[in-house]
Amino acid sequence: MSESSIIDPANHRKPVQFKEGFGQRYLLTVDTEEDFDWTEPLARTTHRIDSVTRLRKFQQFCEGRGVVPVYLVDYPIATSPLAAELLRGPLADGRAEIGVQLHPWVSPPNEEEINQFNSFAGNLPPYLERAKLLKLHEAILTNFGQAPLIYRAGRYGIGPNSAAFLREAGIAIDTSARARFDYSATGGPNFESLPITPWWVGKPGSLLELPLTTVYSGLLRKLGPVLFPLSGRLPALRGALSRANLLERIPLTPEGVTVAEALRGVDIAVREDLPVLVLSFHSPSLSPGHTPYVRTQADLDDLYDWWRIIFARLGEHGVQPTSVREIMASVALA
Repeated sequence: MSESSIIDPANHRKPVQFKEGFGQRYLLTVDTEEDFDWTEPLARTTHRIDSVTRLRKFQQFCEGRGVVPVYLVDYPIATSPLAAELLRGPLADGRAEIGVQLHPWVSPPNEEEINQFNSFAGNLPPYLERAKLLKLHEAILTNFGQAPLIYRAGRYGIGPNSAAFLREAGIAIDTSARARFDYSATGGPNFESLPITPWWVGKPGSLLELPLTTVYSGLLRKLGPVLFPLSGRLPALRGALSRANLLERIPLTPEGVTVAEALRGVDIAVREDLPVLVLSFHSPSLSPGHTPYVRTQADLDDLYDWWRIIFARLGEHGVQPTSVREIMASVALA
């Protein structure tokens, strides 16, 4: 494994420091991707991009609250003329930012067999992971007029060689690590032992890892890093711990997380003095029927309400929205 691998726990010993006055901020990331049936096997061609039309409303929603969303786009979106038309203006004006999200199964060159293992880009042969990343990066630069500075592997599928390829592409931030989650049962990476605060992958000033924010809540919260992975062998135990308010895991996303849970998560993250809270969701959730989380118009209304309430709570704590460019400009290297 590379000495600067993102997924090697031994390498996460260099926390990122921020300049005085940065305080606590939050970053809104959007996994901006094609529409497909999440219950069906992955495929290269059986997808659509109908939900891309909903980006206009969401962008306006964010602008009304001073939030700069980061659209992490995959190949079907990167090559969509409509997506470019909708986002080029906000990107040019700094009202939004663009990033890379690599879904290998829909990203050329199409050489690998489509299966669960290969859906994690980090599992691909190094030459193929690199080729897919660079091809997608080129498409984004061409169609959106900006070079992306941030990356997330689709399905959080970062691998041992990914960091080197991201540096080659000029990527400043990786945000693939979903701290406190384990995808190894399906061939993906295990993030359970990784920090929830930003760290340098390799030497400071090189590649910054910005993990998605997940916190533990409950009376046994301090034991979460040990107890929660152990309880994974007994799903019923996890449920019992949660119902008894002893231990639960709360990622900051409206997908599968109630407002009440997310409010607890925000409060804990703020108390733990996380410098950057990373929130996320999938763009197809902006259109009913494309994800398990938003099936009806009422579900979509609830999603927007979730964001309104969470933005408000963050504001009450004095946590302001940030952007990729602001994060990079605020890093203290000395």
